[in-house]
Amino acid sequence: MEATASLLNISLPSPTTRTQTRQFLNRPINPFTIPSSRPHHHHHHHRIPSIRAAISRTKKEETVDTVRAQLENCYLLAAINYKGFTVKQFQDLRKSLPETSTLLVAKNTLVYKALEGTQWETLKPCMKGMNVWLFVHSEEIPAAIKPYRDFQKEKKLDENDFTGAVFEGKFYGPDEVKKLETLPSRAEVYATLLGSLQSPASALVSTLQAPARELLMVLKAHIKNLEEQAAAQ
Repeated sequence: MEATASLLNISLPSPTTRTQTRQFLNRPINPFTIPSSRPHHHHHHHRIPSIRAAISRTKKEETVDTVRAQLENCYLLAAINYKGFTVKQFQDLRKSLPETSTLLVAKNTLVYKALEGTQWETLKPCMKGMNVWLFVHSEEIPAAIKPYRDFQKEKKLDENDFTGAVFEGKFYGPDEVKKLETLPSRAEVYATLLGSLQSPASALVSTLQAPARELLMVLKAHIKNLEEQAAAQ
């Protein structure tokens, strides 16, 4: 009998053990808990963020490189308030621009990173809000700005105005961009030069006393004309 009792004590769980077993079986299982029996899967949760970070870093670097490439042979860089633009409006705006102008959407921080250390970093006051960036690769500044002005008026986008621009290293605020829209074209400067050469000396002196930029454009136009004449001979 003692042997039988001993076997029963070993084979049958105590009441306390049965209660603990039922509590364990009835306990809800958290589906997001990783079983401790499979610890070898833990390392996967560290790889995904690092891969995503690498991809994100690569895209940022590509954006900075794109901006730097656009700065080559760039005469004007302007920021336009992009908030509220629809995708179609943006597509229509791009189609309305001349081939010498490029419209680029990029974060302020990435654009400024590309501008640092260059004459364009004076555009820093525009590094806030949502901007779309206009790169003008032509000396004809008014002609490059006019398409956006026409688009802005047609679409009634009064609030989507220029937030600033940089031309020849100088920053032009929102209220000063209009000065850039009235700059003389190359043809006008060239006509002024010809008129000055054919007029009395006082008129030529007046032309030479014009702002440095206008004088520079006159000289550039004259030099180009001489080069074209030499090439034709």
